[in-house]
Amino acid sequence: MVAAMDQDVSLDDLLAALRAVAEPTRLRLLVLCARGELTVSELAEILGQSQPRVSRHLKLLCEAGLLDRSREGSWVFYRLSPQGTAGTLAHDLVAACGHRDPTIALDLQRLSAIKRERAERAAAFFSDIAPRWDSIRSLYIDEREVEAALVEIIAAASPRDLLDIGTGTGRMIEVLASRVGQALGIDQSREMLAVARVNLERAGAANTMVRLGDMYQLPLPDASFDAVVIHQVLHYADRPAAVIAEAARVLRPSGVLVVVDFAPHVLEYLRDEHAHHRLGFTDGEVAEWCRAAGLDPAPPRHLKGDPLTVAIWASHRQAVVQPETRPGLAAPEQVLQP
Repeated sequence: MVAAMDQDVSLDDLLAALRAVAEPTRLRLLVLCARGELTVSELAEILGQSQPRVSRHLKLLCEAGLLDRSREGSWVFYRLSPQGTAGTLAHDLVAACGHRDPTIALDLQRLSAIKRERAERAAAFFSDIAPRWDSIRSLYIDEREVEAALVEIIAAASPRDLLDIGTGTGRMIEVLASRVGQALGIDQSREMLAVARVNLERAGAANTMVRLGDMYQLPLPDASFDAVVIHQVLHYADRPAAVIAEAARVLRPSGVLVVVDFAPHVLEYLRDEHAHHRLGFTDGEVAEWCRAAGLDPAPPRHLKGDPLTVAIWASHRQAVVQPETRPGLAAPEQVLQP
């Protein structure tokens, strides 16, 4: 298993990871967290152990880099680390654990029950809001046309990773997951994130994650994504320019931002009954916001519906220009060499 690692492995780090996982409960936790994000209470229920004990095991696994943790209000979700030396080891160890082991088989059976409960809760929540969504969708073109245009833009950019701001049900990262290595969805509603997790689990989108976050203050470092999508979210914002500026902040050089929203319209009831803060956007104002954020807007696309028109605005961050060197002159970094 260790031979499969394609990076230099520190002996101390490798031994620390092996010591962390060399215990039955912790190995079982790895197997479970490889199958999706789980909370301490869910893991404790599956293992039949107390939450404090499970928490101690999880702490050791996180410290060794085998698991990642993310806080969502009062909840904390755990999943297998997707990268790094310890992450590679974790995936190899999980692959080596056969489903025929009676303990693991029982754990996975209980995990299936947990996921069914999640799906039932998510379905109950979404059934309450689905009529509202469907009433808006009837006003514009088939969403599949919008998704096809998005896939075309993202495929042309060939991003390594993608961020979906205001992910909602997770539909955009579900559609685009096959085009990227990793996809992350951010939303400020824990209830919607629960729906997204169920949908992405059902779709088998193993390279996706969802996180609680504010679109005005993303919990992400600068220049951390190759592509960012803001799909039917901007009309809820009271400061749309600030949302675009924050999206641009996390975009890498040569990255692409894609905003999908409505062109200007006069359906006032969407403001009153559906909490739309803005009744669409002009091409000019979106382009101005993107330029102010350091992006270069591309020509917009308009997909006409009845009566709403969907606009797709793509913008790119310029690549970092490497300094030119004339023949016979050393590159700047070479000049600084002793």
